[in-house]
Formats: sequence, structure tokens, C-alpha cells
Amino acid sequence: MFHLVLAACLAAQPGTCDTRLLPAGEAASRGDCEARAEAVARDWLTRHPDLRAGEGGARCVETAELPALTMQEVAPGVFVHQGAMDQLSPQNRGRIANLSFVIGDSVAVIDTGETRAEGEALYAAIRQVTDKPVSHAILTHMHPDHILGAQVFSEAGAAIVADARLPEAVARRAEAWMISVPRQIGAENFAGTRIASVDHEVAGPETIALGGRDLRLVPVPPAHTDSDMTVLDLETETLFTGDLAFLGLTPSLDGSLQGWLDWLDHPPDPLPALVVPGHGPVTEGWDEAVTPTRHYLSALRDATRDAIARGLALSAAIPAIVLAMRPVSEGWADFQAVTARNAATAFAELEWE
Repeated sequence: MFHLVLAACLAAQPGTCDTRLLPAGEAASRGDCEARAEAVARDWLTRHPDLRAGEGGARCVETAELPALTMQEVAPGVFVHQGAMDQLSPQNRGRIANLSFVIGDSVAVIDTGETRAEGEALYAAIRQVTDKPVSHAILTHMHPDHILGAQVFSEAGAAIVADARLPEAVARRAEAWMISVPRQIGAENFAGTRIASVDHEVAGPETIALGGRDLRLVPVPPAHTDSDMTVLDLETETLFTGDLAFLGLTPSLDGSLQGWLDWLDHPPDPLPALVVPGHGPVTEGWDEAVTPTRHYLSALRDATRDAIARGLALSAAIPAIVLAMRPVSEGWADFQAVTARNAATAFAELEWE
């Protein structure tokens, strides 16, 4: 299989360039790819006015030449890329979330990464395994490290699928993200990134058929965020939790602390054989997957309630909560900064309980 790649530079910073993969140019032969290359590249650049064609322009390459994410097949037809255990930085290029795909008669992607470049690398990883069409890109929640690579899959013909609450949640934050994320990871790593529209909104539990393989999608009441959704591969009993489960990277609270703890306290029936968290390694068994997150959030709840009971104002409560949480800090990356933000969110929720 041959793929169209385009050298592209920021119009405002002509020296900041990167190579973009354009799925619309994919072809079975080099000749077919090259015959369409100019038109596909021109159309894509028209829709990305902040970019200009760089030196070398468009060219066609074989699958093996594409930079691809490293994937692990954790169950038959289930592939997972484990993100970096860190917050966003130029060094990790924003690639901190776990990204997955499941192969049936077609392919479903589960979370798409922080940038277009990461989405392209995930697409290349899929093409190293199969030439089946990518029919769905499923977003587990609204955080940018899980969704900003989705446009690549939209261009490849996939339906973008998400909780019905996600579009509004993204719209409230999109303008800020388009400024803050390139500042955190570098403009060159963010080049060409756009927020894809959701094609199918999930308002209640439903099943997606991949042809001989089904995925069960279940929206979750406000917990980690207000747009969480789990995905269960029924064939292998692999549960993709998104950021409802964290391992190694400190959990971040952007929804409801009480709601999140409630979700953790009610395991699915039947229990999954494998759990793919939003961050950290794949685990066997529910308890192994969720106990660290439950332990952290329970400590956050208790420390916050104590600060409120002592009558502390928010400015004094945050450092007090972080201090009280130190006994549970072991094993959590970026504990101090994330816990301080979580303390503010938890305080606002629990102050009036």
C-alpha cells in the first residue's frame, strides 16, 4: 500500500515544518497514489490556510516508511499503545495517552492522541497490521490528549463517535487548547492539528458492529469528566476505560469526585478479562486496574472534607489538602501540580454537600 505525505510549514513561521500524512491519497499502487497526489495535497492545504507546502512537496511512500506508534497486541485483534507517564512537554510531543484499535471486518480506533502527528502515527501503525478500512474512531472523553488526532481518521473515512455531551464540552475549551497545547509541546509538533466534528453522538448504551465483532459503548455519569464513555470488546472481554482508570500518572479531576468514586465502586457485570486504562499499563482484572485510582480519590475526598470542616478558605485549603495527600503520593507521576488542581475542583464540589 502507498501513502501520500506532504511537507508542510507554518505560514506564520516558514522555518517550522513537518511531514503530514494525507489518508485521502492512499492507494494500492505508487502510480495511483502519484496520479492523485497534486489534487489531494492542494485540496488539503486549502482547508489548512495556516500551512504552506514545504520543500519536497507531496510524495508517495510505502507503509513501512511511515513513522508509526509502537503497539502491543494485548488480546487477539486488540492493539494498545501506552503513552508516556508524564504531563505534556516538547520531549514527549504530547503523546501521553493510551491509544488502541480493534480489528473486525473493519477497524475501530479508541482514542486518537494529542495531535495530528500522533493520529497519523497511529494510522500508520494500523496499516502495518491490516489494510481493512477504519470505520470508527471512538473518543472516550473530551480531554485533548485523547481526541485531537481524530481528524486523520475522519479524512480516512471513519465515523467519529463520542458521548453526546462531548461536543459542547470541547467547544467550551477548544479556543484555549489551540493556544495552550502548542505552547506546551512545541508548534512544530502541533502543526496541522484541528478538532474533528463528532459524527455519531452516544446518549445511552449501544453496540457498534465491526463485522463479526461487537463493541459495547456505555456513557458514564459525570466522573473523571462530564463526557466519559467506556468501550467493551465483547469478543475478548477487554474494557477500555479511558481516564476513568489511571495507573502511574496522577489522576486528574475535571468532573465529579463523588461520581467518579461511585463508578469505581460499582464494577461491571461480568467483570472484564483485561482493562486498558487511559494512562498506564494494561491489567488483568478489575481490582488491579482501579484500586490505585480509588485509593487516590478516596484520600482526596477525605482531605478535602477535613479542610472544609476546619473552615479553611480555598487559598488555604489547597496546600493543606496537598500536604495531607503526601502519604499516597508514591507511584504517581506529577503528583504535586495535579493534586493541587484536583484539590480546587474537589473543594468546589464538596463545599456544599
